[in-house]
Amino acid sequence: MSAIEQTEAARPRGTRLPRRARRNQLLGAAQEVFVAQGYHSAAMDDIAERAGVSKPVLYQHFPGKLELYLALLDQHCESLLQAVVTALASTTDNKLRVEATMDAYFAYVEDEGGAFRLVFESDLTNEPAVRERVDRVSLQCAEAISDVIAGDTGLSKDESMLLAVGLGGVSQVVARYWLSSRSSIPRDTAVQLLTSLAWRGIAGFPLHGIDQQH
Repeated sequence: MSAIEQTEAARPRGTRLPRRARRNQLLGAAQEVFVAQGYHSAAMDDIAERAGVSKPVLYQHFPGKLELYLALLDQHCESLLQAVVTALASTTDNKLRVEATMDAYFAYVEDEGGAFRLVFESDLTNEPAVRERVDRVSLQCAEAISDVIAGDTGLSKDESMLLAVGLGGVSQVVARYWLSSRSSIPRDTAVQLLTSLAWRGIAGFPLHGIDQQH
């Protein structure tokens, strides 16, 4: 069950929930408000009302709006990283690996909760704690991709990282464009198109120590 679904299930005011369930409920409500209004326009009153709790209950779990936002950001940065790592590990066929990784970004931005907006389109990137988290997850995703590139091509760490940053950056930018443009192109077709573009480039690097072609 997603955080949004947990919020809907637990919204009636006065319901007593275990601490973890209440925290998840509050995060779900906060996600709805932050995605809809942005950080600066959102108020703790709005989040408490959306969750169906009193403000004191909300403050028992999160001492302030920034702490609540950071907890939500941590949750969704970790979700993105795990999606990329899982995609990379899903196959040993490198073209399919590129496709799976591209699709992980598309799936992430297509999620109905809109959590990607907190990571890639936050109106709080001037806050150091937010900027650090966004930069860190982008770096971690690139490092995961870079490890695969280096292992397969024998390129240096710096060269592999440069390519990995490019692949990750293209994936999230194109996925966001695809979503925001309300494109008529189905997701799987969009992923295939982007995979073909990326594969034409990355396939130009020979496999390191393996006589194999994809």
